[in-house]
Amino acid sequence: MIELIKGYLPNILDNLPLLPEQASTIAAEVDLLTLAWTAISFVSGTIVVAVALYFGIRYRRRYATQVGGHETHAPAVEIVSMLIPFVACMAMFVWGTKVFVDMRRIPPDAVEYFAFGKQWMWKIQHPNGLREINDFTIPVDTPIKLTMTSEDVIHSFFIPAFRVKQDVLPGRYTTMWFEATELGEFHLFCAEYCGSEHSYMGGTVTVLSQEDYQDFLNQESPERGSPVSGGRELFTSLACVTCHQEADNARGPSLRGVYGREVQLASGTSVVVDDAYLRESIVNPRAKMRSGYMPLMPTFEGQVTEEQLHDLVSYIKTLDNTNDVAANDDDSSDDSHDSETATSVSAGG
Repeated sequence: MIELIKGYLPNILDNLPLLPEQASTIAAEVDLLTLAWTAISFVSGTIVVAVALYFGIRYRRRYATQVGGHETHAPAVEIVSMLIPFVACMAMFVWGTKVFVDMRRIPPDAVEYFAFGKQWMWKIQHPNGLREINDFTIPVDTPIKLTMTSEDVIHSFFIPAFRVKQDVLPGRYTTMWFEATELGEFHLFCAEYCGSEHSYMGGTVTVLSQEDYQDFLNQESPERGSPVSGGRELFTSLACVTCHQEADNARGPSLRGVYGREVQLASGTSVVVDDAYLRESIVNPRAKMRSGYMPLMPTFEGQVTEEQLHDLVSYIKTLDNTNDVAANDDDSSDDSHDSETATSVSAGG
């Protein structure tokens, strides 16, 4: 039944100008769920109002001394009146949960991009290091994972045609994903009031064919290297390598292969090393101290930007296979030096 409705949905939506076009894999499912809830709410609300009006008129007091009759119970009516809304709500709950999970479960083959919200602009970073401001160019039919953070206040990344929206918070990473199915240009908005110029914080998402997207990347040279190469340079310039070594007497824990692992903390608990943990360990290293190490690491809060934090995290994530990364990095000027650096590097915060 749902598939049948989906088949008619595009024709129905063509006559609903208030809805933007559907340009992603999840858009039709979101619209169908929204229209179903709207229809159910309208029908049930109409029935309740109609019944209330009928009873109000049919059983109204016709003269001042009239007294109501004896009340009788109708268990079957009461059960049915409760059972039907319950079944309908549970069905919509299951359906809504499925759509929510589909929107939150990022495909394993998704290509990761990064977005920085800042009053009043969006800064987008491509995997190869290319950066755009208020423009987001992506290939069609490709799952896109977007990791986001804010450099000042709360923002919200909203692409109506894709039916995706996610709050962007300072000091935290949030993620969303989508897969564009239509070529063209689509509006990008900030959906959270973020200051006096909030209405100007928007942009354009441009969806290109696979071939045109590759041409775009070839024509647009990154201002600097990839996030991994940028993080490698920062790791060296910030002297992280002096403490994070693989030696037994190293002052900091080893970073090699640490990403995705569960590590023990000084508090006795454990935590899985992910992007958020690495970021926190750089800006607030005493928040979750690793077991067996002294609190010697200084905070780098205010010394590195969110973009630089992203580069550092990107580099640390590759340290389980750093030699391959260094060999394949086009921006690497000295592979042997990078390999030596990576060998001496080890774990964070």
